[in-house]
Amino acid sequence: MSATPLNILHTSDWHLGRSLYGKRRYQEFEDFLHWLLTQLHEHHVDVLLIAGDIFDTTTPSNKAQELYYHFLQQVAQSPCRHVVIIAGNHDSPSFLEAPKSLLKALRIHVVGSPSSAIEDDVLVLFDEHQQAELIVCAVPYLRDKDIRTTQAGESPDEKNQQLLQNIHAHYHAIAAQAEQIQAQHASHPPIIATGHLFATGGQTIDGDGVRELYVGSLNRVPASAFSPVFSYVALGHLHVPQMVAQDPRIRYSGSPLPMGFGEATQQKSLCLVRLQDQQVELTLLPIPVFQKLVSIRGDWPHIQSTLQQLSTATDAVWVEIIYDGEDLIGNLRERIDDCIHNTTIDVLRVQNQRVIERLLQRTHQTETLEEMSVTEVFERCLSAHDIPEEQRPVLREHYQHIVQSLEDSDNRSV
Repeated sequence: MSATPLNILHTSDWHLGRSLYGKRRYQEFEDFLHWLLTQLHEHHVDVLLIAGDIFDTTTPSNKAQELYYHFLQQVAQSPCRHVVIIAGNHDSPSFLEAPKSLLKALRIHVVGSPSSAIEDDVLVLFDEHQQAELIVCAVPYLRDKDIRTTQAGESPDEKNQQLLQNIHAHYHAIAAQAEQIQAQHASHPPIIATGHLFATGGQTIDGDGVRELYVGSLNRVPASAFSPVFSYVALGHLHVPQMVAQDPRIRYSGSPLPMGFGEATQQKSLCLVRLQDQQVELTLLPIPVFQKLVSIRGDWPHIQSTLQQLSTATDAVWVEIIYDGEDLIGNLRERIDDCIHNTTIDVLRVQNQRVIERLLQRTHQTETLEEMSVTEVFERCLSAHDIPEEQRPVLREHYQHIVQSLEDSDNRSV
């Protein structure tokens, strides 16, 4: 390895275009990307790795695309020499790869799906003197169809066992290919790998939107899949920053923004990796909070006092409220609205646990809210709140109009 240090910045799971309970988050994304650009300059980053889930859906909005391409344009004008982007399970491989040739001219390398020739996904990155400085085994999210042939009569466990074996084989094959390429360069550049997967022992948080990638119980990739020849493995998919199997060279950078209220208190970060003289030095760069999220859970006095404390804030605060007090409060939303009037608080979600429990008390012991139709839930609400029978017909009529309008709106958006 060259005596000159190589600075690599690892990030993932941007989920551009994601909303939170109907609230658009484009300003947060824009603020993060602007901050990320400053980090490239301040830390003299040579290579930026983006380990999948750039977008939240396979058909990102125009605004999400605008943020993405504007950022890449700015990076191309920065001291950062290379960008490596792989697709995640939320991304469309073909969409990401559409401008691949154009982006490559800007030293932005995109791998949406594994190539038919594995050596094509081994990227050799050169420095300003045209010396090989880094080899990247650019492995994207490996879909079932990418690495496995369906066998008739196989069970779900057999299918998943074969998937894991093929993922393991893919990483070791690409590592062997990288070693051969490494031997061809006098500079003996270090080898790193990317991935978008669920590693064994990975930590998640309720409500973070992380999906299981494969159906069945055998869906976690062990650390043994990553060859010792990799100096660093940059992973995406899990939103909590963490290492894998206590191995500091295998890491998830985590999502830069909290994807839900469950992540509201989590310190988000980027991984700054310095490679020099066969040594790997890792620094976690804490990401600022661009939009304050607060989850409040408790009885009414606790909720009320917390809202009063938050009311002094000058910046916008997005709040989730979960009421689980002993008393049954039917006008919880009205009470909350009175507390936040003329404040910067925006309550995005209210869950009244006591009303839900009361609804379910009148059902069979094994019945859950998910098993009930929307009309059944509404009828239980009418009964739970002791609505007089003579008032119910007009309420049912209005409710059906609302349900129909929501269904029509969903159909138009498809």
